[in-house]
Amino acid sequence: MTAIATLGSHCALQVLKGAKDEGLKTLLVCEKRRQRLYKRFDFIDEIIPVDSFLEVLEPRCARILEKNKAVLIPHGTLIAQMSSEQIESIKTPVFGNKWILRWESDRNLKEKLMRDAKLDVPKSIPNPDKIKRLTIAKRHGAAGGKGYFLTSSKKDYVKKRNQLIKMGLIKGDKDLYLQEYVMGVLAYLQFFYSPLDDNLEFFGVDKRHESDIEGLGRIPAQEQLGIDYISSFNVIGNSPMVLRESLLDDVYAMGERFVEASRRLVKPGMNGPFCIEGVYDQNGKFWTFEFSARIVAGTNIYMEGSPYSALMYDVPMSMGRRIAREVKKAKKQNKLDLITT
Repeated sequence: MTAIATLGSHCALQVLKGAKDEGLKTLLVCEKRRQRLYKRFDFIDEIIPVDSFLEVLEPRCARILEKNKAVLIPHGTLIAQMSSEQIESIKTPVFGNKWILRWESDRNLKEKLMRDAKLDVPKSIPNPDKIKRLTIAKRHGAAGGKGYFLTSSKKDYVKKRNQLIKMGLIKGDKDLYLQEYVMGVLAYLQFFYSPLDDNLEFFGVDKRHESDIEGLGRIPAQEQLGIDYISSFNVIGNSPMVLRESLLDDVYAMGERFVEASRRLVKPGMNGPFCIEGVYDQNGKFWTFEFSARIVAGTNIYMEGSPYSALMYDVPMSMGRRIAREVKKAKKQNKLDLITT
């Protein structure tokens, strides 16, 4: 029987619990320092201990995964700890499209895909000399918001950039992407696309809690002015959100355009879970500033399903369980090659 495997971080518990709920064997590639946590959960059938997640590229791990006919579920830790070349060299079947993860990690490719999908994207700033209004500087890849900062002038940008260099988070300007900052309500839209059924499902929406930009908002403006400090957007946790029903038609349309654009630009396209990330402005218009081409940690809040998955399924359906169900169906139809790369 096909097994489900993933790295011990990010949303591993949800992925493996969902796989076990679907009756599949579960494997966890786990750093030795984290084994104590994951041994608490009986739904994890086998732990593959490693010193580094990079060992998933080595023959020992590959043999164990192959023996179990495992499908590897990628998440943010995979992208954060491996280069695009390393991810693309993985021999184990990867759920979804591993080639699109390069487009997630590269800000320029990311913007190209979002614009090709006709999503409304905030203007990118080519260099610090062009900063004329409130701008957010972001690191490349799945950094979880760590090292992001707001700036409104080149002078302020240089000061904050230099501090990040001293902290060892970046090497220079090439490690940062500048984008105009849009104010509004942050929303992270979770989708699942099945190539088996050619069907898009809107699975849920979450809100992220970032430190310490949220804490800074509780400090009066007068005191903020006296603080020589670079605020961070490091994601600490997530909370659920439900959208106004009148917004849902546009949500589905955005997801469908993203799937279509992915199919054109990064074959075989966007298979499985993905997230369109952005902000609703004062007019209810959604501005997309990011996408994640795999399961996101915000789905962890819906391990028993979301208000939207409840409209589609009669059993509690997490994103992890939805992935496992897709793998089971593809295996039964002899179409695993359609949902893996």
